[in-house]
Amino acid sequence: MEFYAGLDVSLEATNSCAVGGDGNVGRKAKLETNPDAIELFLAKWGIHLKRVSLEAFSSSAWLFTALAEKGLPMICRETRHAKAALNATLNKTRRNDVEGVAQMMRAGWFRVVLVKSESAQTLRALLVGRKTMLGKVLDLENMIRGLLRPFGLKVSEISVGRFDARVRDILAGKKESEAIVAPLLDARSAMRQRLAKLHRVAPTFDATVDDPARFKKSTNVGAHFGLTPRRYQSGQTDRIGNISKCGDELTRAMLYEAAIAILTRIPKNFKLRLWGLRLARKKGLKRAATAVARALAVLLHKIWIDGTTFRFGAGGKRGRVAAAM
Repeated sequence: MEFYAGLDVSLEATNSCAVGGDGNVGRKAKLETNPDAIELFLAKWGIHLKRVSLEAFSSSAWLFTALAEKGLPMICRETRHAKAALNATLNKTRRNDVEGVAQMMRAGWFRVVLVKSESAQTLRALLVGRKTMLGKVLDLENMIRGLLRPFGLKVSEISVGRFDARVRDILAGKKESEAIVAPLLDARSAMRQRLAKLHRVAPTFDATVDDPARFKKSTNVGAHFGLTPRRYQSGQTDRIGNISKCGDELTRAMLYEAAIAILTRIPKNFKLRLWGLRLARKKGLKRAATAVARALAVLLHKIWIDGTTFRFGAGGKRGRVAAAM
């Protein structure tokens, strides 16, 4: 008989459950979150495992890879899909959850999540670090502004490059205030320098998609990043709502930021921008930017797949990407 195992993983402990093809529970255990301990528990039972599942979370790539290398038939399951199935359980406990996951593996009712490569995870860590550092730099700049306001000193709107000189200029002759703010300016300068180095490498789209072949159609990429509207149909009800906001938040934000830049900052006209501007006049800037972000995701995927280069004003399918959306 074939067996199906589910793993409910936390940082310290992992609950494991295996069910047979007849649906009966074969074995349960609470193990240390360690590939060797999990593999030993499943292997020494001497059963034929068809699927072993764990959900996507921060440490899933490490555990998935380690168990797969040990020869286990690993599957990384989609979290929201599994949660919807497990919500039917009367009492939500870890033991009940892991049994439910094992039953899902047996029934085949699950969605597989791609476990990204180590290079993609490294790029992802770089991007998250850059975002965090940028937030800290902005917090530091706002704190400096706040420290100066009680003394009637205003930095006002100024470019990033002139911020340091502006603050030191208005503090000239105020030794006590300068002694407080100067170390903060030095810290800001050091963080800005590090941020500039991180900013040179920002392949957000590349790090998130990792393998472009996992999308059968380029038009599926927009939905993957949560840039398509939700739809609810039941009986006579057919309602289209706001975008789903599923998938990777960082990539979605970067695509939206790029779309805003295309519509408001880039003076050069090309088909995607002209299409977005026409949409903005009808639907408003926010909706138009969302649509352009979705079209941009499709365009990036198409370029990645066939290895071409984007050309302003080019015809053919590159010019038809926006219209197809």
